[in-house]
Amino acid sequence: MKIKVAPSILSADFSRLAEEIKKVESAGADLLHIDIMDGHFVPNITIGPVVVKYIRKVTALPLDVHLMIADPGKYMDDFIRAGSDMITVHIETASTAEIAVFKKKLSKAGIKLGVSLNPDTPLSKIKGALKFVDFVLVMSVFPGFSGQKFIPSVLPKIKKLRSMFNGDISVDGGVSDKVAGALIAAGANILAAGSYIFGAKNVKSAIERIRNARRE
Repeated sequence: MKIKVAPSILSADFSRLAEEIKKVESAGADLLHIDIMDGHFVPNITIGPVVVKYIRKVTALPLDVHLMIADPGKYMDDFIRAGSDMITVHIETASTAEIAVFKKKLSKAGIKLGVSLNPDTPLSKIKGALKFVDFVLVMSVFPGFSGQKFIPSVLPKIKKLRSMFNGDISVDGGVSDKVAGALIAAGANILAAGSYIFGAKNVKSAIERIRNARRE
């Protein structure tokens, strides 16, 4: 599968967000990862659909909107209207039955649905949801803040997931060129990276180092 790199805008300079987005777009990013946090499900508050709407205006990149919020169904329509291309909900906040409903709604809008799980959530929790989703997002840190250290114990989880699931597998949290090769070898094909990309002196090189990391 093609390896895609998704810069996570949580690590961008929000005082010049449009410029930061253009920078990663011209450097070869495949999509943008947008973390939505509500201060309930995770201990941080970031942005909402209004900001996503304006991000949509400044880039042609697919927007991967990661809903780290307690009640994703309540705001689903808002993020659809904002211009999301992919919407991810957490299995910790949405039941399999709700995910089935989300799938119907998003399919009508031409939007892909993903399910995410935290590092300590077993794969058994998402097993029933796999038939409804287009991709799975494996958290490799505990969600809430950027710049955290990668948790290597998620690698066996990704490998097992790949044996169960043929769709895209995305990973978010502490991703750098140091861990990208192991993630790709385990079966991940979408790598979300924040501080490693936005903090790089050469953004294009940082993206390429992740995309072409050795699969050891």
